[in-house]
Amino acid sequence: MNVSSVGELLGGKLPMKKLSNRIIKNFPALKYKYFRYFLAGQCVSLMGTWMQRTAQQWVFYSITKSAFLLGVLGVFQFTPMLLFSLFAGVFVDRFPKKKLLLITQFLQMMQAFVFAILIWSGNIKYWHVLILAGIYGIVQTFDMPTRQSFFIELVGKDDLISAIGMNSTIVNIARILGPAFSGIILLKLGSIFCFLINGFSFIAVLIGLISIKSYYASIRKRKCNIIEDITNGLKYIKSQKIIFTAVILMLIVGTFAFNNEVIIPVYVKEVLHKSAGAYSILLTASGVGALIGSVKFASNTRRKSNIIFISALILSMCLVIQGFVHTYYISILVLSIYGFFSIIFMASVNSTIQINSSDEYRGRAVSVYSLVLVGSTPIGNLFAGTIGEHFGANASFLFCGVITLILMFLIFLKFKKVFHL
Repeated sequence: MNVSSVGELLGGKLPMKKLSNRIIKNFPALKYKYFRYFLAGQCVSLMGTWMQRTAQQWVFYSITKSAFLLGVLGVFQFTPMLLFSLFAGVFVDRFPKKKLLLITQFLQMMQAFVFAILIWSGNIKYWHVLILAGIYGIVQTFDMPTRQSFFIELVGKDDLISAIGMNSTIVNIARILGPAFSGIILLKLGSIFCFLINGFSFIAVLIGLISIKSYYASIRKRKCNIIEDITNGLKYIKSQKIIFTAVILMLIVGTFAFNNEVIIPVYVKEVLHKSAGAYSILLTASGVGALIGSVKFASNTRRKSNIIFISALILSMCLVIQGFVHTYYISILVLSIYGFFSIIFMASVNSTIQINSSDEYRGRAVSVYSLVLVGSTPIGNLFAGTIGEHFGANASFLFCGVITLILMFLIFLKFKKVFHL
């Protein structure tokens, strides 16, 4: 069965009379009832997730006072993605994605409540945070590729770009509101409430998933063992030049250009000499830019192949510029632009990989995307944290931006024909 006909199969399209033709034209993924259920649950849950992520970084740096250990926190959180993503891709291709998501979302809810209990007890130590970050990383290793490859089962291939863009939109709404609310709660109520709210927020996504009664399930029969499945998946990705190039680009940017969660807490305290409020505002500024970028991406289903390179170059330049900035309001502007082009880049890579993958290999292809996006973070976090420890936060921004620019230029020379550049 052709995945692009999934909407007709499910009969879950929203009647045109209930939404304007303009909205449907610009955001076609919203035609599908079960996609809306899933999106609504994710919107609430991701709000809590970003509140916890903001609070976690701030709490950990407040305990340790070390930029290097903040980088180590990233290592604990994202190393599981580096180690287990390829295995996760096999599971995503073999098992129903809805069941996998119910399990991963429940486990994340439990992790948030344990965090809150430790803070409430008053005995939280830095190693508690490291262990909980590692548990979160393991769960995310399976959750992320499952969630990303679930979209096509809800809306079909024809409306996949819109679905990815809409998902990016709600992720970035959460990136804006989550840090903003987290900053207020950190100041007024304390960090425990950030973790409690996140725990309860998973109820919404669980309800959304349970409400999905039918969808196009792409489940591959087990013909090989796990190692053979991984090997076959990697061979497939290498054989598809456009997928392979997109993965390489994501590896570079994911490693060196996506370390702001490590750099910004240090930058706020040591360069700007400000408090948690300024920290949340800078994260919110990046989120606002990303939100605008995701809406732009979701509302335009026609893609120029060179946008991946262009967006990567611009976000790298933003990091270089930020390396010379010592002013709060200029930082807000630069990070907003950075956020816009970072989401354009990620969504473009994601859609390129999924659209050009066959149903049989899509789960493994998305798991490799997750691997290079998140699994490379321990290396990048450790690099950015080490630079920040010895040379300061501005140097971290500058080094990350320059290295990304150099590597992007080399990749441009090698693979420019793949994207018709």
